[in-house]
Amino acid sequence: MGLTLGAIVLRVADLDRMVAFWSAALDLVPREEPSGDWASLQPRSGGGPNLSFDLRRSEYELPPRFHLDLYADDRPAEVARLVALGAREIPLHHHEEVDWTLLEDPEGNRFDVADRPRDA
Repeated sequence: MGLTLGAIVLRVADLDRMVAFWSAALDLVPREEPSGDWASLQPRSGGGPNLSFDLRRSEYELPPRFHLDLYADDRPAEVARLVALGAREIPLHHHEEVDWTLLEDPEGNRFDVADRPRDA
């Protein structure tokens, strides 16, 4: 196949705030100098897709059409670190045990922090 996932793009209201949050959350670095309405971050290691931000208003929906799943070796520690960076934990109203925690970034974009699968 000739395709790879190059970037995940989020529409945001505060470009600087979102770049700061996600840079710290995932140890990302600028791929290039941000413009006034666009920024693209890449993994420090250079591998994997970019996380890009488009300064555009978009409608917020619940449940969102998509979300990110982030894998963690120590989920409680990562959740605490992300909350300290400005994320907010969303309480789950499930009765069964789950291996992930639902969070929102500073603009309300939801993402999960999950226990790393054994094969990942």
